[in-house]
Amino acid sequence: MPSGDLYGQAASLHQRGQLAEAESLYLQILAGAPQAFAPRHMLGVLRAQQGRIEEARTLIAAALQENPKDAGALVNYGNVLTLLGRFVEAVASYDRALAIAPDADTLTNRGNALQGLNRLEDALASYETALARDPNNVQALFKRGVVLGELGRADDALASYDRALALQPGHVETLNNRGYVWWLSKHRYAPAIADLQKALALAPDIPYAPGGVLHLKMYVTEWEELEPQRAAIAQGIRDGRRVARPFMLQALSDDPAELQACARIYAGDLYPQAAVAAHNPATRKGATKIRLGYLSGEFREQATAILMAGLYERHDRERFEIIAVDNGSAASCTMTARLKKTFDQWIEIGGLTDAQAAAKIRAAEIDILVNLNGYFGKHRMGVFAQRPAPVQVNYLGFPGTLGAPYMDYIIADAVVIPQGEARFYDEQVVTLPGSYQVNDDRGRPISTPPSRRDAGLPEDAFIFCNFNQSYKLTPGTFDSWMRILKQVDGSVLWLLEAAAPFAENIARHAQAHGVAPERIAFAPDRPPDQHLARLSLADLFLDGLPYNAHTTASDALWAGVPVLTCRGTAFPGRVATSVLLATGLPELVTENTVDYEVLAVSLAKKTNDLKAIREKLAKNRATCALFDTDRFRRNMETAYLEMWRRWLAGETAEAFAI
Repeated sequence: MPSGDLYGQAASLHQRGQLAEAESLYLQILAGAPQAFAPRHMLGVLRAQQGRIEEARTLIAAALQENPKDAGALVNYGNVLTLLGRFVEAVASYDRALAIAPDADTLTNRGNALQGLNRLEDALASYETALARDPNNVQALFKRGVVLGELGRADDALASYDRALALQPGHVETLNNRGYVWWLSKHRYAPAIADLQKALALAPDIPYAPGGVLHLKMYVTEWEELEPQRAAIAQGIRDGRRVARPFMLQALSDDPAELQACARIYAGDLYPQAAVAAHNPATRKGATKIRLGYLSGEFREQATAILMAGLYERHDRERFEIIAVDNGSAASCTMTARLKKTFDQWIEIGGLTDAQAAAKIRAAEIDILVNLNGYFGKHRMGVFAQRPAPVQVNYLGFPGTLGAPYMDYIIADAVVIPQGEARFYDEQVVTLPGSYQVNDDRGRPISTPPSRRDAGLPEDAFIFCNFNQSYKLTPGTFDSWMRILKQVDGSVLWLLEAAAPFAENIARHAQAHGVAPERIAFAPDRPPDQHLARLSLADLFLDGLPYNAHTTASDALWAGVPVLTCRGTAFPGRVATSVLLATGLPELVTENTVDYEVLAVSLAKKTNDLKAIREKLAKNRATCALFDTDRFRRNMETAYLEMWRRWLAGETAEAFAI
């Protein structure tokens, strides 16, 4: 058969998705004509479809040697370069193609490569140019929405997504992304849930969507289908599927093995270890100070910074140089100004790609890099995957393993990670004395407390409170709270206000338990000093499971409010126990739901017992381990020194206790 006829047959098979048959014919043609442009180019495209991306690049590059001005091959070469993360070369290839044949799809692909370079404004311009050529290009509208969302232009992103969905109502990626904009930027849970559910119905295998839908429902306490959906997510994790993000799972699971499996799936999928040059201990052996870097997206008025500020300020500058690696906190606030005076260096990485950020950290010769986000907030796990520092530490922001081989240590204590449970953590466990949670004993100001009336609370009622985010609330915990309220006449449950329909659903759940909705009060969001001030109006903080109060627990204790907890079975559910023991209040730790409810009712009725605990808390606050920042600093620095000693000596990371 003539090669032209054979190529036509191969191309037809390829177009119909019969890749194996098309591959065989392409190879047959190339065996006789190794330099033939079209079959070599299309075999490269086929290799990309098979996931053999580097082979695809080599084939298409070779084809372009024969025909360097073929626009289609230049576009496909740009596509495989984008898949390989070689974005600069991809943009150049797209530009060559556009000079020959201007096209909206090529402009869209070019925008994707620019987005990979974190050149968001340039990417947006490319999408806008594509839409000027083809206003109904759904992919350009979708990607334009993505970039607008990343630029913080939520309303414009929604408008772009709306246009895309008007043209193609079943565009799954657009539905999924619009749902996240409704959630994260607009705090509109009903449309967010609707979009994510529709996307999931159209594409059941869309990554991490089941966990996202359930997490959103938890925010508004929409619990009707929680158990079957939770069971389906657990089965998906056992099957190794991408069904939930690790942070979302922590409020749903009390199984440390399940949490670890979820983290491993996520890290392996989105943040695999990069092939990079190893660090050489010889280059740092003569250094007089350890360069200690803290990478965070929250150097602002946020829980992590509030807890950490005193530690940053008190680090021993004779032994450590302290460097902030800022993933775009984008805040002009008192906390950011305070922190900028504290660090020896401040490195901005918010506008950089992972590789660029890692190169900047390497250039700064940071010795120990602490990951303060994990999978929470504005995290940069992709930077840690590039191994920019010889020692990398998981601390504070994410209470669990990150499931990644490039994270060397996790900072913990003997309560949150008890002896025998290190197997559930891919990092080596460093056990601190007292609580692993740092606190700032000087920089947590409290405003003048309001009156109960001003806070919308009854003057004479017993006030139970919980100021966790609403997604942490589970039916089991709420059932306990309702049983407690029913046994304490006139008592009130005071919760943090959340977006609609949270309050409506809470009222409905309370009524189902026979509790009047009027017995539940809601506290609007306030600055930290005002929040701490009003906390003192509460009588007893009721903790929950499987995700305890963390910063909210130490906030309550700092404000003089006792916290009642039940010890959980995984890190997120043991933090309140850790902070209570470090405050010298073991009597407020229970081991099961029955004891938790009995003690809550007893403290509400035996006011002298509660008064004694409050007096003990007031006395302990000045001397206890939890609020002794300098004691914590010494322990943490001892841990850093040991990590560094081991690395300089060429030893592998191993668990140890301080």
